[in-house]
Amino acid sequence: MKKIFVLSVLLLSVLLTNAQTTTEEYIEEHVDKAKELMEAHSLPASVILAVAIHESGSGKSKIARYLNNHFGFKGKNSSTEIRSSYKDFPSVDSSYNHFITFLKSRTYFNVLFEKYDKYDFKNWARGIQRGGYARSRTWASQVIALINKYELYQYDNRPDDYVAPEEPKIVARSKKRSAAKIYTVKKGDNLSIIAQRNRTTVSSIKNKNGLRSNALKPGQKLKL
Repeated sequence: MKKIFVLSVLLLSVLLTNAQTTTEEYIEEHVDKAKELMEAHSLPASVILAVAIHESGSGKSKIARYLNNHFGFKGKNSSTEIRSSYKDFPSVDSSYNHFITFLKSRTYFNVLFEKYDKYDFKNWARGIQRGGYARSRTWASQVIALINKYELYQYDNRPDDYVAPEEPKIVARSKKRSAAKIYTVKKGDNLSIIAQRNRTTVSSIKNKNGLRSNALKPGQKLKL
């Protein structure tokens, strides 16, 4: 019984080790292609690799294994091995090439090539998400997390003196509403006059103050 337990632990350890090294192996296998595309098109190699890792499960997804589709592109395929709504490619490299072609053929992605340099991986990831590449609101954050986890930015060949653009600050919207304006009724006032002077309506004043009639008294306080 003890031997079985030890063997089980060893097997689990091997499986965990393989799972941990899969992504590193994937990076090693495809980094040259990513760097080639970066130099040709000024899109960070880190972004190319991270998107491929994210969309293909480090090359382990079915569409990656059977269709050479590493970027989640939908379309027709001629596969007889699986039924899928995803596009097939003759090789993994052609899937990588199509990623660039796709970005450059869509206006909302093409502008990114003018807007960001090949070292600014964070803004590239966010820009691709804003363009509608994925439905998930956390897609860019996940891609950036992969870049940081596996230090993919090292393949972008950033100059030593490169200064990354400042990240936009998120300004929290104030939940506090502006204090209601209070009007003190004067002699000769009526709801129509008060509404006209304060650019509101009679019905609005009555609703805010719980009034059932138009009768007012001097000195009465009204919320406007």
